[in-house]
Amino acid sequence: MLLNYLKRLSFLCLLLTFCTQAHAAPFRGPNIVLIFIDDMGYGDIGPFGNKVNKTPHLDRMAKEGLKLTDFYVSNTACTPSRAALMTGTYANRIGMDGRVVFPGEDRGLHPDEITIAELLKKKGYTTGCFGKWHLGDQQKFLPLAQGFDEYFGIPYSNDMWPGNKRGNPLTNRGPYTPLPIIRQDKAVAYVSDDQDQALLCEIVTDEAVRFIKKHKESPFFCYIPHAYVHKPRYARPHILKRAEGNVDRSNVEEVDDSVGRILATLRQLKIQDQTMVIFTSDNGGAGGMSMGPLRGGKGGPKYEGHMRVPTLTWWPGTIPAAKVSNEIATTIDLLPSLAKLAGADIPIDRTIDGQNVLGVLLGEPGVKSPHKALYYEVEGIRRDNWKLVMGKRNKPELYNLLKDIGEKNDLASKHPDIVKQLKSMLDAHREQIVEDTRPAAFVEKATPIISQPGKLPRLRDYVDLLRGQKK
Repeated sequence: MLLNYLKRLSFLCLLLTFCTQAHAAPFRGPNIVLIFIDDMGYGDIGPFGNKVNKTPHLDRMAKEGLKLTDFYVSNTACTPSRAALMTGTYANRIGMDGRVVFPGEDRGLHPDEITIAELLKKKGYTTGCFGKWHLGDQQKFLPLAQGFDEYFGIPYSNDMWPGNKRGNPLTNRGPYTPLPIIRQDKAVAYVSDDQDQALLCEIVTDEAVRFIKKHKESPFFCYIPHAYVHKPRYARPHILKRAEGNVDRSNVEEVDDSVGRILATLRQLKIQDQTMVIFTSDNGGAGGMSMGPLRGGKGGPKYEGHMRVPTLTWWPGTIPAAKVSNEIATTIDLLPSLAKLAGADIPIDRTIDGQNVLGVLLGEPGVKSPHKALYYEVEGIRRDNWKLVMGKRNKPELYNLLKDIGEKNDLASKHPDIVKQLKSMLDAHREQIVEDTRPAAFVEKATPIISQPGKLPRLRDYVDLLRGQKK
């Protein structure tokens, strides 16, 4: 009897020790992959109705995950959209609205701003950015200064190169300097021509795949802001042939190839059940892209095609398969949502405009969006299915998005009371932004990263060199 008692006591002590150790074990958040496409329209991919572009990997992603039909960017154009995404804050609140940042400009995202990468890094994540940055090209603005451990890509848009004959507005339309390829914070190559441009999607995917394989044993945040499908658009011959000579289609389909490679890598490493993948775009589609049923596109009044973007989330075993959500969510919501996912605290010493929509992103049953109103920068507002947008000559237009997703029937004259209510809310929002702003950062004597190629290799030669080293 005494022996049995001692055995039970020994077992209870062992169990208590195990439970104590398990309780003390650090929280290990899931891996996060955020794919941010440039200038892709709402109707460009199969899950959102496109019948021309072949996107089998995104089709599969939607079948295995969640499609968000009412997901929006918070600010439009390359720089403002990225600033809002990274900080969870409207770009016009942090001095990053208006025009995009140009090569050699003295303005950039303020180092005091707290990015998604910085929040996740504090929770033990390894952070990598692969693709187009566009939040300032001076050293203090580049990804390594904003919470990323690794960076590879271009510091601004792929049209900011000598091939763009319109030139750089900062130099009174003088020629652009060469477009550098950056590794960490140093130029290692440059984009010399259309053949190099056609490599941008593939080489960025190569680097992202390498990063994922390298850090598979610990939590990572892999941010992939592709330069595709921003103009100018070029394609490698076999990709163009597959797309029947349509370069716009070829760029969309190569984005799909990239997504396929990322998801295949996660499956091969058997970490798909530990990884959340988000696919979205930075604003409405540019010329040659499809907005599907939506009105407008990149630029112009804030119609749905300008700010509603194709969005998918994928996390096998956690996100239900083949689910569709009509709940409203935005890119500024990603910072608080991913912070919640990783067990990180969001800053309380500043205004963060985004809200926690993690339940929406995960497709949890019955979850509702916390957004009582959605603001289209300071030029439009949506409350439930009513949308007010400032149209031509700043004239208010009113639409019922449930019945008129294409915004064809202006109901402002029939519902002046709703116009008045929404206009009052929009004015209050605009005033609140003005009253609570934080500045961008500036440097003295800003210079381009490179003024001439010098001894830097062309991108295609650099790629050949990298692949030769791996043999």
